Amino acid sequence: MQDISGPSAEHSESVTGQGLYKLPALRVLSEITTSLSTNVDIERLLERFLSTMVRLAGAGAGAVRVLTADGTGLRLIGSIGLREDMLERESVVPLGCGVCGQAVHDSAARSTEAMHICKNNSGLAFFGDRCVSFVAVPLRHKGHVLGIYNLFMFADAPPIPEDVRLLFSSISEHLGMALENVRLTQENMRISLMNERQMLSNEIHDSLAQTLAYMNIRLEMLKEAVNTGDKPFTEKYLGDMEDALESAYSGLRELLTQFRHSMDPRGLVPALRDLLTATRKKTGATVALTNHTQGLNLTPDQEVQVFHIVQEALANICKHSRACNIHLNFEQTSDAYRLTITDDGIGLYAVGNSDPDVHFGISIMQGRAKQLGGSVEISSQMDKGTQVTLTFPSRPPCKGENA
Repeated sequence: MQDISGPSAEHSESVTGQGLYKLPALRVLSEITTSLSTNVDIERLLERFLSTMVRLAGAGAGAVRVLTADGTGLRLIGSIGLREDMLERESVVPLGCGVCGQAVHDSAARSTEAMHICKNNSGLAFFGDRCVSFVAVPLRHKGHVLGIYNLFMFADAPPIPEDVRLLFSSISEHLGMALENVRLTQENMRISLMNERQMLSNEIHDSLAQTLAYMNIRLEMLKEAVNTGDKPFTEKYLGDMEDALESAYSGLRELLTQFRHSMDPRGLVPALRDLLTATRKKTGATVALTNHTQGLNLTPDQEVQVFHIVQEALANICKHSRACNIHLNFEQTSDAYRLTITDDGIGLYAVGNSDPDVHFGISIMQGRAKQLGGSVEISSQMDKGTQVTLTFPSRPPCKGENA
């Protein structure tokens, strides 16, 4: 078995002196580097570079494999010059198999002419009959092997030049980095999906679930009042259920609205500006945002919670306040953030402004503030407007701290 990751002078001067490999090498590295900053299909990317690897090495055939999800094997994702029966037999190989296993163990490119090992492991006459030597180039990142290129050398293949051996090492690192980037992206997507589901679950619990539980209690009371012929209480409980049903329906509409309009991916401040713009269009009021924070540094979860608290407060203003002026002020102290939403409307508890949605919205805001480790305070006077103040620590609460 031969280590091909290091330099060798054999045959290199005659080949590299002609410059046959330098341009393809530069093109390959440039394309790989570009792909690291774009959203690419990594398996198609690896397949595309396989033909380049085969051509540069002078191989007769090739294959590219990636680590299986359980980390115990290598899964075939692309090949050149291999028959269907071999592809079926070699669709997944054990991680420690032959020269591939040695390359994975050493985290370095390896070659061998001991074709009997591959022939015994696979049961394929291809090894030894057509393939006389074999090269395994691992795709690694920070010492971890994430995939591998297999290059099958036929009898008429020339020795691999020095430039190509060095290029293999660089390709290995770059494509390994691309594989790791894809893995991290997928992991972050899974985490984001779980967080969204948890958020939706919390919303349903804080709104619909509690309202339905309240309705269930009132339904039992209504049954008892009907059975005993108590007309006043029958009418009262019926009215309570009608109010709760309307509140639940309104809460559902709010949930659908919130999850249709996701937060701006640019961050919290642009998202708040968009919310205020939408509020101005709905109400015709003068709106303003004053941001006194310097280098706002919130986690994505904090940003989402703050965004939805402001969204709920502005939704209440649009529905009930009849405000002419709305102002959002964001401040930062040494260890906390304070955000106030002020309007000059009729007041939260004005006569005729007892919609259960208001109390529902306040409950939702308080629940979200608790997730931030903070609180929401509301002050309101009839015909003098309302002020909603959110205060929360600049350091995110530890997991379970507010449970």
